Amino acid sequence: MLCQLTLDRTGPTPLYLQLARFFEELIARGELVPGERIDTEVVIAQTLGLSRPTVARAINELVDKGLLLRRRGFGTEVSNAVEHREVELTSLFEDLVRNGRKPRTQVLAIECDVRNPKAALLLGLDSDCPLVHLKRLRLAENQPIAVMDNWLPMSFADLTQAQLTEDGLYGVLRARGSGPAMARQQIGAKAAGVEEARLLQVRRGTPLMTMMSRAYDASGAVVECGRHVYRADVYSIEVMVQSDRT
Repeated sequence: MLCQLTLDRTGPTPLYLQLARFFEELIARGELVPGERIDTEVVIAQTLGLSRPTVARAINELVDKGLLLRRRGFGTEVSNAVEHREVELTSLFEDLVRNGRKPRTQVLAIECDVRNPKAALLLGLDSDCPLVHLKRLRLAENQPIAVMDNWLPMSFADLTQAQLTEDGLYGVLRARGSGPAMARQQIGAKAAGVEEARLLQVRRGTPLMTMMSRAYDASGAVVECGRHVYRADVYSIEVMVQSDRT
């Protein structure tokens, strides 16, 4: 891979910056993927005929940008891209698109006439009312990010796999005139169980972020409730707080 790089040793661009940009382009093109290790500083320096401090400066540049991660005893590897979300009413699908990622959805289940008393009560229905249950795996390109369970009233029993693959749930609801106007969300954490570990490609027991949510339409009716589990190493939520004291 290093053989692809031709350094300009007489131009105005510093050698460390040329090397940093080379690795940055490889990461952007997907030729270096999250978790993949790069050569050691010694190997890179010897291969390219550079000093080790020059190589170290290039690596530090990428570490500071969050593109590379140094792991003691393991070397330097490509970082997982962290999806950053400010607190506003958007779906994970929309967050990924806004951040320049390509969302992909695997629909794991569309079940009708499901009984879930807790979800029914959250939807403002009788506890024995039948519901629609959706289970999806959301990925960015090929990297799994979240396992999402959602429950909706039976009026949404005609939702199709194609709709849920092509758009996020909020987008599908908006297209039907039932778009969420507000939501109540509760953030928590849990250890990955067997199925979550398999779907999210992490080890069992890995800390995961959870979100319990209820979305309301403009009239105040609950249109869906959900339980989402996120890989905490690739997804974050930012909250801005303000003091009421002057």
